[in-house]
Amino acid sequence: MKIVSKQSPNFSAKTRNLKDIKFIILHYTGMQSTRESIKRLLNKRSKVSCHYLISRKGVIYKLVDVKKIAWHAGKSKWKNFKNLNYKSIGIELQNKGHNINYERFTKIQLISLLKLLKKLIKKYKIKKNYVLGHSDIAPLRKTDPGEKFPWELLSKKGASIWYVKSNLKIKSMSQDKRREFFFKNLLKIGYRYFSLYKKSVNDKRIVKAFQMRFLPKNANGEITDKTLKISQLLAK
Repeated sequence: MKIVSKQSPNFSAKTRNLKDIKFIILHYTGMQSTRESIKRLLNKRSKVSCHYLISRKGVIYKLVDVKKIAWHAGKSKWKNFKNLNYKSIGIELQNKGHNINYERFTKIQLISLLKLLKKLIKKYKIKKNYVLGHSDIAPLRKTDPGEKFPWELLSKKGASIWYVKSNLKIKSMSQDKRREFFFKNLLKIGYRYFSLYKKSVNDKRIVKAFQMRFLPKNANGEITDKTLKISQLLAK
């Protein structure tokens, strides 16, 4: 696995204990090209960075040493963890993203990603359910890596999680109970930024973030029977 090293100046002065690394966070760049992405990530004024960037041709660029805290996660939460930069490794995948022209990730890009994930998961003892998307940890701000990212494939390759299909039946219930049941499941899985018993205008964005991950063909922000069922299967 060939890795091209480039040095971004965007990282915290404080180094971290490698044992503190718990997460791998996957992003897309949202930029027109790999060249533009690298230029931005190496620009001190941008105040953003990642540990690795993977081009659409499958080239892996190392931009920040893993010992350093890169600036990729921002304001974020997962389970009892907050502001995940300190605890995570950030990987950017070159993709124009939703604001320009969201495209499928290339086969060679995903092959490189899987090789890198396999190495990092083994080296830093990362739990498979701690390989997450930016939209998982910051659902009110972010939509990457998006509904075209193949999470199910990652699970099949042992690099993430997916639900096991089941004949589980969803009981009929009121809309309020349905919402409460769903968000209780999300709480167990790890999602945050919602109240169990108080509706919010942000609810739909959180539902959609979950769907982009586990029900990508129907990411409409509605708590459908299938959405509820998948959340229950994952929360067990």
